[in-house]
Amino acid sequence: MIEELREQVCRANQELERHGLVVHTFGNVSGIDRERGLVAIKPSGVPYSELTPGQITVVDLDGNVVEGELNPSSDTPTHLVLYRAFAEIGGITHTHSTYATAFAQAGRGIPCLGTTHADHFRGEVPVTRALEREEVETDYEVNVGRVIVERLAELKPADMPAVLVSSHGPFTWGKDAMDSMQNSVILEEVAKSALATLQLDDAASPLPQYLLDKHYLRKHGAGAYYGQRDQ
Repeated sequence: MIEELREQVCRANQELERHGLVVHTFGNVSGIDRERGLVAIKPSGVPYSELTPGQITVVDLDGNVVEGELNPSSDTPTHLVLYRAFAEIGGITHTHSTYATAFAQAGRGIPCLGTTHADHFRGEVPVTRALEREEVETDYEVNVGRVIVERLAELKPADMPAVLVSSHGPFTWGKDAMDSMQNSVILEEVAKSALATLQLDDAASPLPQYLLDKHYLRKHGAGAYYGQRDQ
């Protein structure tokens, strides 16, 4: 099971580069084996084009390396905070993708301005508060995770599988590593559309709640009817 997890996490990381969401060695994807309490994550500073499943580092939920010879991503503590806080999360992706990061750097959430956004995110993609100096200077990556958890206190991670960390960039999650990566792809498209809309009309209004709910719920939840039923 761990080897399968490492292979999936490797593929998900490589897909970030294919989709143009990362440059150099920025960003990372992880996945978790809940039964064993083990997390597979991209090693720190390894180029995506050179990444192999055998290089994926496996840690426990306390951050101890269990498998792999390379140091795990420097963002590993953030991932672990989220895995411990939300049992439904099976994979996490962090990027510095251009448009989503622009909103994060502006300290602004991504408003739900149209049905494309509503198809995937149930409302504005939230932005965290800025970290205090002490939070940056002590356990920085842990505190990044904590402000994400704090921001999601009144939201369901399944309804809102993304957050922008103020001045930093986006984190997304999903049922597994590949799902979290796909959410990052969609988040970047939503951010791009929102920015273009606001450039055309800086007073553009958010989507009415009834239309937002219609588009979200036709794809998600018990009454969803988009796509094909499982055979």
